[in-house]
Amino acid sequence: MSKQTGRRLAGLTVWDRCAVMGVVNVTPDSFSDGGRFFDTTAAIKRGLDLVAEGADLVDVGGESTRPGATRVDEDEELRRVVPVVRGLASEGVTISVDTMRASVAEQALAAGAALVNDVSGGLADPRMIPVVADAGAPFVVMHWRGLLEGGNVRGTYEDIVTEVTDELRARVEAVVEGGVAPDRVVVDPGLGFSKDAEHDLVLLAHLDRLLGLGHPLLVAASRKRFLGRVLAGPGAPPPPARERDAATAAVSALAAHAGAWAVRVHEVRATADAVRVARAVEEARTPVQRTGTGTGTGTGTGIGTSTSTSQDPGTGTEGPL
Repeated sequence: MSKQTGRRLAGLTVWDRCAVMGVVNVTPDSFSDGGRFFDTTAAIKRGLDLVAEGADLVDVGGESTRPGATRVDEDEELRRVVPVVRGLASEGVTISVDTMRASVAEQALAAGAALVNDVSGGLADPRMIPVVADAGAPFVVMHWRGLLEGGNVRGTYEDIVTEVTDELRARVEAVVEGGVAPDRVVVDPGLGFSKDAEHDLVLLAHLDRLLGLGHPLLVAASRKRFLGRVLAGPGAPPPPARERDAATAAVSALAAHAGAWAVRVHEVRATADAVRVARAVEEARTPVQRTGTGTGTGTGTGIGTSTSTSQDPGTGTEGPL
């Protein structure tokens, strides 16, 4: 699967690069920014600000999935999410709803959401897959081994890449059998969910294996614990979540270069720049086209006219920047 094929998802805009999904947590207890955008008005403003900074779509969630978080009840999640989705949709924003509940997905889609991002891949609520299938919406299927209430769940692996890939493949097959169109399925390796820092890094090093599943790939590394541990080094305390945005942008560039469909991030501006640079590097890999009657050997010393302006003709050295 080519990078450009892997970045096409039926039912959504096709971007010529990795898309940037900005996060709006309408929660009081998110690990990253809990409480900052808990008010509906503040959450809508946050979503619009993210779009202004370069987000292509906005992921709205009303329930924290951090380790140890207690689930909110259905009515409260609906109260948090649906008005924000409706408000952003009225402004023309492409919205992903981040939920494990079919009722929330259903009402969010009716309010204008374009896709459903379910960290359980439809396992937490048996009604989820029929709801998504009936709506014809794209569906993000994340690798999931259970709720993280009480800590990490079944985080033991012998071969993390093979096991995550195989478990995602099985889940995608179940989702498709349930009626979701294959060209509307996105996969997500679930970084930080039932995984430690080493697991997350190994998965990032092998995104090609996940892309081999044949579906667009979402990478959600933003501000996660493994980045804090990388930045801190052995034995040192990790920096706070909001001090991990530069590291997040680095992962975004790597994911974009690997061919990810989208990256999900809390702070958009640096990642928006990172994915655009990754795209520019991809384009620069296209062979330089030369015209004229030059007799050179392709080393920059031949006579003729080059379409490239990045080198000084005749010397092969970099020209003015």
